[in-house]
Amino acid sequence: MSWARIMAPLSGGQEDTATMAAAAVLAEPFGAEVVGVFTPVDAADVMPWMGEDFMGGVQASALETLEHATAVGERRARMALEACAYANLRFVSLQSPVWAGLCAEGRLSDVVVFLDNTARGRGALADHFQQMIAGEQRPVLIVRPGFKAADCVMVAWDGGKEASRAARLATPLLEKAGRVIIVSAPEASSRRFDPANLQAYYGQRGVRAEVELLSNSGDVAHALLEATRRAGADILVAGAYGHPRLQEFIFGGTTRTLLNSDGPSLFLSH
Repeated sequence: MSWARIMAPLSGGQEDTATMAAAAVLAEPFGAEVVGVFTPVDAADVMPWMGEDFMGGVQASALETLEHATAVGERRARMALEACAYANLRFVSLQSPVWAGLCAEGRLSDVVVFLDNTARGRGALADHFQQMIAGEQRPVLIVRPGFKAADCVMVAWDGGKEASRAARLATPLLEKAGRVIIVSAPEASSRRFDPANLQAYYGQRGVRAEVELLSNSGDVAHALLEATRRAGADILVAGAYGHPRLQEFIFGGTTRTLLNSDGPSLFLSH
């Protein structure tokens, strides 16, 4: 297995350079294409009250300001892409409807890269992160400071649908890792599962994985984070649990804890 296309949504802000750099680090072992996708504020979203047949002075001025900000943002996003020291790059600038364009790009990408602040609900791309992972159910990599090619990857496993999806989609990453650890807390789940089954699945794909069982601590998220700290894991692979229709409570408790932690970078899939 391999990844061929890594998507990096760009806002035209200062963090675009870091997003492109992280996407390049992820893509390099596969020689994958990195697509920098400029995702501007959509006029249709910020001015829904402006009718097609009417444009007063205030509306026209606001639209002109937005168009100028979009042009500046696109130029900055393009500069961030061009400054990236990676050969296989492509730039895409989305037009209204922006969300539809982002969905189309995401559906043809193997992984979508977001920075930590965005995953914590900050910045221009925060809503797009939530919708990409929960609505579109695309695998995402949440990049934490110090991100590098993964020497050690930990896979959180509970036998469920979300964990299964994340574990399977992360296989190309695991094939490149120096060490893979499957971590489970069977006593903390009502579901019956055996992590040895996932270990065998990986073995059939040439990935040698260790298994670590956690005690029933009552707080699985913190136990996972402590396990990653002990192992020195660079990336934690986990299923994202949430409720897409409730944006203010979109992620369940375990996922929220992982997102708000200072732990390793996260590979998540819903």
